[in-house]
Amino acid sequence: MDYPLWNLFLTISWFFLWVLWLMLLFWIITDVFRNRDLSGWAKAGWLVLILVLPFLGILTYMVVHGGQMQHRRNREKREDEYGSDDIVPLSDLRDRGIITEAEYEKEKARVQR
Repeated sequence: MDYPLWNLFLTISWFFLWVLWLMLLFWIITDVFRNRDLSGWAKAGWLVLILVLPFLGILTYMVVHGGQMQHRRNREKREDEYGSDDIVPLSDLRDRGIITEAEYEKEKARVQR
């Protein structure tokens, strides 16, 4: 017996799984380049492993570096918003009245150099 609706459902499911796989692949590759803990050679090694053996490469990267992926993404967003990781605590100190506005501007200029 032929089930055309079932075949359509399976085709759509495979298509979305393929799209999900591509998104995961690009997300991992982006994180490899975002990772400041890796040297250039290590980034090249991860990239080759992910592109040559994608399932093994992605699974291994997720086990080794997956726990910090969200932290790196949040850090990058913060840096885009504030210019540096170090400015966020300074603004917090200024808002709580621990440092003055002049001290804040001085330290902000030092950090941005």
